[in-house]
Amino acid sequence: MGQLTLYLGGAKSGKTRLALARAETYPPPRLYLATAQALDGEMSERIRRHQAERGAEWQTLESPLTPDQTLAALTGGRVVLLDCLTLWLNNLMSAGSEDDRIRGRVKDLLRAVDAYAGPVIAVSNEVGGGIVPLNALARRFRDMAGEINQRFAAQADLVVLAVAGLELALKTP
Repeated sequence: MGQLTLYLGGAKSGKTRLALARAETYPPPRLYLATAQALDGEMSERIRRHQAERGAEWQTLESPLTPDQTLAALTGGRVVLLDCLTLWLNNLMSAGSEDDRIRGRVKDLLRAVDAYAGPVIAVSNEVGGGIVPLNALARRFRDMAGEINQRFAAQADLVVLAVAGLELALKTP
């Protein structure tokens, strides 16, 4: 049904800015499906700043644990920017979800993306390029993030790697 685009990159690589620019090639209204949680003052300010930067042509829906259900409930075909998959993974892990449960949720989200009538642009961190983490939780996060990115990339029509604010197409339609 809809088209899936995946933006990958490291922290502050420009992936969200580039994904927003791609989303803005579609007519308004546009939907920003946010997985971030304002758990401290710095994150609250970051979220507020990003909402102000997006402007009035964007509607924001916050769905830190259930973006699959939120997307499945949407009607219409407006562009949806899902930001970000690794924050969603962090939220699921913090809520105590086991790996098999997370994998099931990823399948549910990919089904919702596939069923959605419009374009979906997903953003995720590429976390596997660094050193092997010293603790089991960090290794689990890195491994699960890699699995999620691979699953999304396999289903995506377009996969873009963001590096230093530049985009490199890894997979094209």
